[in-house]
Amino acid sequence: MTEILLILLGTVFVNNFVLTQFLGLCPFMGVSNKFTNTLSMSMATSFVLTLSSAAAYLVYNYILVPLEVEFIRTVVLIMMIASLVQLTEMAVRRISPMMYRILGIFLPLITSNCAVLGVALLTINRIDSFINAVFYGLGASLGFSLVLILFSALRERIEMSDVPKPLRGTAIGMISAGLISMVFMGFNGLIKF
Repeated sequence: MTEILLILLGTVFVNNFVLTQFLGLCPFMGVSNKFTNTLSMSMATSFVLTLSSAAAYLVYNYILVPLEVEFIRTVVLIMMIASLVQLTEMAVRRISPMMYRILGIFLPLITSNCAVLGVALLTINRIDSFINAVFYGLGASLGFSLVLILFSALRERIEMSDVPKPLRGTAIGMISAGLISMVFMGFNGLIKF
């Protein structure tokens, strides 16, 4: 139980994939301008991240390693992630057409989100059990969602602020992202994998 708690805390705060490894910056900067978009994207990406981490562990350890074809892991993981995203897109379209319209093009772009592939690759390199792989993916998704929601709230506040003209838009967004990253760097070194 302690190991699972350390994995969750480590992936959410200490080794946050967006702020310490700079994975998933495209949705971080692109979707975080409105809270509703951010929440929807967080839920969809969380589902795919958790599922892909668990599936990556199973596929790698129970298919690729026994067949001695570990060298094709990246191709297999990309195909697996694309399939999971397609299933997620179909489920979202059926369950919540409104959320499907809000997410628009961003939902299929989860396939090319480097955080999803990065978490899957790190899972097969670092994690030693299926349960830990599930919680590693869950922690990564919670960390991704936390950062996306924090940044979205910050960007909405910045929109109402009097920002100097040269800093408006992307410039203030990057400065804000850097400040959030520095806050999360304060947790660095607390938990090691």
